Amino acid sequence: MPPPPDALRRGPLREGTFRSALHEPRTAVVLGRWLGAALLTCFLTGLLSHLLQQPPTWLRDHLPSRPVDGYRFTQGLHVICGIAAIPLLGAKLWTVYPKLFEWPPARSVAHALERLGIAVLVAAMLLELFTGLLNTLQWYPWPFPFRQTHFWIGWLATGGLLLHIAAKAPLIAEHWRRVRPTLAQRRAFLTAVTASVGLVTLTTAGQSVPWLRTLDLFAPRRPDIGSQGLPVNRTAAQAGTTVAPADWQLTVTGPRPYQLTMAELLTMPQVTAELPIACVEGWSAGAHWTGIRLRDLLDRAGAPPNARVRVTSLEADGPYRIMEMPAHYARDPLTLLALRVNGEVLNPDHGYPARIIAPNRPGVLQTKWVTRLEII
Repeated sequence: MPPPPDALRRGPLREGTFRSALHEPRTAVVLGRWLGAALLTCFLTGLLSHLLQQPPTWLRDHLPSRPVDGYRFTQGLHVICGIAAIPLLGAKLWTVYPKLFEWPPARSVAHALERLGIAVLVAAMLLELFTGLLNTLQWYPWPFPFRQTHFWIGWLATGGLLLHIAAKAPLIAEHWRRVRPTLAQRRAFLTAVTASVGLVTLTTAGQSVPWLRTLDLFAPRRPDIGSQGLPVNRTAAQAGTTVAPADWQLTVTGPRPYQLTMAELLTMPQVTAELPIACVEGWSAGAHWTGIRLRDLLDRAGAPPNARVRVTSLEADGPYRIMEMPAHYARDPLTLLALRVNGEVLNPDHGYPARIIAPNRPGVLQTKWVTRLEII
């Protein structure tokens, strides 16, 4: 391959443009290890969240309702690692970006395919991390559906990452261990990156880690701020349920269908459970919920032990207006048709007149403004 024409020997293509000693493999390998660990954690926790929200038929009846804080922990970890990955990705790209201007741009077909794969990998990572970050802010400026797009790009980014690791395995192995003398600039650079990751983590993780709440400066949510001590994602005004019908009744279908007014529900045994509510945006908060065990309502309707339940909300539309609950959740003694939270009657934003609260479930499946339970 001939040298680049004189017209291209300028800017980043000029010899000696990149003088920093940090554009070298060892720094790239160290950053790659941290970034890879963060992204793989994001992928696995995101996959779990997707399976809990939309389980395939073969898995639907085997999802566990315990541990109680399971979804709170995994989704909090998902968002924490995703935010931490942003400065890591920036540092990694800065370390390797001079490779973009190497001459010749492709030494062989295999080299061209490798560079194409890296381009797809970088694009997928950038799109995945920044759409995920905007999701924590509930800001969706794009025309495509977030959840489905985030899910499939996650597969693309993870597959591309594994292929990249395989292609670079000899180089990674060569620079995996630290060699002495250590490059002083590398130590300072990695220390600065570590401090940046620590800072963004400490100032955002408080939305899901209670003991970091006092440091929660930049996370979009404070779990202790909101009506009745809890944040609200979808308000009653957004759902069109600000005023519940005066003749509201809970309808339960099954072998022995029945209807109950609020007065009749209040005469049934009331149970209080301390359960977290955890959302895909990463925030979570614990609360004391009081209501009727769902399994008591199902037994009254003659539901078999392995029956699933379809829950319908009063809201006119919305992707989670109808929710299906597997038997493990419906039969869990902590799953309630809640009427009160933290000692107060549910207000409209928290689901008045009744809502579902269950352990180890995504917040979007804790249906508010419940009007109907169907045994299926």
